[in-house]
Amino acid sequence: MNIERHDTDVLIIGSGGAGLFAALHAHQANPELDITVAAKGLLGKCGCTRMVQGGYNVAIADGDSIERHFMDSIVGGKWLPDQRLAWRLVETAVERIHELENEVGCFFDRNPDGTMHQKAFAGQSFDRTVHKGDLTGIEIINRLLEQIWSRNIARLEEHRAVSLICTTDGASVAGVLFIDMRTGDLRFVRARSVLMAAGGGPTMYRYHTPSGDKACDGMAMALRAGLALRDMEMVQFHPTGLLAGRDTRMTGTVLEEGLRGAGGHLLNGEGTRFMFDYHEHGERATRDIVSRSIYKEMRDGRTTPNGGVYIEMKHLGPEKVAQQFKGMVTRCADCGFDLAGDRVEVVPTAHYMMGGVVFDEDCTTDLHGLFLAGEDTGGVHGANRLGGNGVANSTVFGGIAGERMAAFVRDEGLRDPDEDALAEAAADCLRPFDATGGNLNELRLQLQDLMWDKVGILRDETTLTAAISDLDALGETLERTGIADAGRAFNLTWHDWLNLDSQILISKTIARAALARENSRGAHYREDFPDTGELESSRYTVIRKSDTGLSFDTEPVDFCIVKPGKSLIEDEAGAPPTAGMGGRR
Repeated sequence: MNIERHDTDVLIIGSGGAGLFAALHAHQANPELDITVAAKGLLGKCGCTRMVQGGYNVAIADGDSIERHFMDSIVGGKWLPDQRLAWRLVETAVERIHELENEVGCFFDRNPDGTMHQKAFAGQSFDRTVHKGDLTGIEIINRLLEQIWSRNIARLEEHRAVSLICTTDGASVAGVLFIDMRTGDLRFVRARSVLMAAGGGPTMYRYHTPSGDKACDGMAMALRAGLALRDMEMVQFHPTGLLAGRDTRMTGTVLEEGLRGAGGHLLNGEGTRFMFDYHEHGERATRDIVSRSIYKEMRDGRTTPNGGVYIEMKHLGPEKVAQQFKGMVTRCADCGFDLAGDRVEVVPTAHYMMGGVVFDEDCTTDLHGLFLAGEDTGGVHGANRLGGNGVANSTVFGGIAGERMAAFVRDEGLRDPDEDALAEAAADCLRPFDATGGNLNELRLQLQDLMWDKVGILRDETTLTAAISDLDALGETLERTGIADAGRAFNLTWHDWLNLDSQILISKTIARAALARENSRGAHYREDFPDTGELESSRYTVIRKSDTGLSFDTEPVDFCIVKPGKSLIEDEAGAPPTAGMGGRR
C-alpha cells in the first residue's frame, strides 16, 4: 500500500484557538523549528473557535480577582474540575488576554474610559467576559491567522488525521496517519512531538452547535492509542440553540449566553416566563440548570410550534439589541426571525465536551511525545463549563503546549513507527470500500435521535442501558455499510463513514460513563439518582479501550487548592453580581 512520508519537528492537529496558539508559541520559542499545522478543512475556516460568539473570561477588572474566577469555575463545575488545571486556566488567562490584544492584534470592545468592556455571563459572580460584539471567535481566529501566515509555518489543509502511530514498544508516538482529502491518498507524518488539538464537538446529538467537520476524532484516536478519557458523561448543552426546523443546519446554532446576561427572557409556548420556577437565578443560572428547565417545559408539552421555547429581547429595546448583538440579529433574520423585536424559538443544543483525554498542566500525556490542548482534554471544567471559559481554555493551554513542545524537541530525535501498526491503520481507514449498500444518512439520524432521547439532558438506568445496546448494534450496522463511489478524491461519503465511526465510539463512552455515575452532577442528571452525593468524596470517571472493549474506573478528585465547604472569596461564588457593588455589575 502506498503511503506518502513526511517529517516535521512539531506536528499540530487542529487549527482552532489551541492549535494556532501552539504553533505561534512554538515558533516564538524556536523560529528554526519545522512546524506543521494540519486541519480537516482550511485554516481559519473550520473548527469551533471561529464560531465563538460570547467571549473570553478573564479577571482583569477592578474588584475582580483570579481567586473569584477560580471559585466561580469550581462551583460552576460542581467541584469536579481538576483544581490545578482550573487554576492554571484562570491565572494564565490574564497573561493571554493581553497577549491577544497587544501582540496578536485583537480589537475587543471598550468602555468609555478605554478599559476592556466585560459583559455578564451566567454562573459568574463578576461580569468578566471580554468580547468583540458577538463575533469574538472570528476576531481571535482572524488575527491569529495573520500571525501564522507571516511566519514560516507549514500547513496541511484538508488533511484528516485518522490514527496516532506509535513506536514498536508502544511507549511513544512516532507520528500521525492522514488522509489527504483532496486526492484520497494516505500520508504519514513523522514528528518529534505531536499536539492533539482537534476539538471535541458532540455532533452525535439531534440538536448540536459544532461545525460539521467535528466528530470527536481526536478523542477517538487517543482512546484507540490506549490513553484514558475522563468524565465523558459530562456533555454540555447550551440552553439556547436556534430552532428553525430539522431540515436546516441553522437549527442548533447558538444564540449566545450574553442574551440572557443582558436581561433576555425565556418563555414557554404559552408565553409564560418560567425560569424562576426552577432556580432563584432565573435565566442567569448555569447552563446545565437552564437546559434542564427548558427540557422539562418541552417534555410537559408547553412548547412552541417547532417544539422548543422562546427567547425574547424586545423589552430591552429593539435598537439596543440590534446594536449589541448584531451578528445574532442578522443570523436570526436570515432564518426569518426577528430577535430584536419579537420572539425566537430556541432549544437546548449539544455544545461542548467537558470530558476528554487525561492530561497534565504542561499538556503532556502518558504517551511520550503526545501533547493535548483544547476541547480534546478533560478535567479543566469538571461537570459544567462556564460560558467564556472555553476559548480561554484553548488559548491558555494551546500556548503552554507550544512552549512545552519547543523545549521537548531539543532533546528528542525522530522516532521510527511500528510499520505493522501503520499498515494496519491504513487498511482500517479503507475498510468502508470493502462493503456495499446501506444508508449512512439514516444511520446518522438514528444516532442523533438515540443520543438525544436516551443519553441526553435527563437520563436514567433504563434508557442508558438501552442506549448502550443500541449503540453496539449501530456500530455493527456501520461495519456492514459501504460507500457506493470507489473514488477516494474528495469522497465526502467516505468521510461521513469515518465521522460516524468516531461518533459511535465516543457515544459509547458517554453512555457507559453516564450509566456508571449514579448521582447527578452538573451536565449529568440522573432522574433515578437526582442527589449530588457527598462533594468531599467526589470521583471522576475514567474509561479506557482494550481488545475486549471499554473498561471503566473512577479516581478521587484532588481538592488541592480548596475543599468543599470552603472558599477563596468572602461572598457566594457563581451568584449573579449585585448592582452597585463596584465592578460587580
